[in-house]
Amino acid sequence: MATTTLNVSTVKPLGDRVFVKVSEKEEKTAGGIFLPDTAKEKPQVGEIAAVGPGKRNDDGSRQALEVKVGDKVLYSKYAGTEIKLGSDEYVLLSEKDILAVLS
Repeated sequence: MATTTLNVSTVKPLGDRVFVKVSEKEEKTAGGIFLPDTAKEKPQVGEIAAVGPGKRNDDGSRQALEVKVGDKVLYSKYAGTEIKLGSDEYVLLSEKDILAVLS
């Protein structure tokens, strides 16, 4: 049985899906208290690592995505599928789950 090694360059999202690298979790609060792993909130900010070709319209043409590789985005808290490649965490989600592009 052949094995496949997954990395960002081998993962190509389909349709209107995007592959987002999750930003690091907060290690301590604003007051300086260190948080244990169980108390950390799931991050909602990340950087787009790969994008799909876009959603198909009724006439068969593709609708281009509003985001591109390298954009920092804010996405829904419990959206997408979490994927771990090496030591990095990624989320595969639909474009509709992206709430905003951060500047």
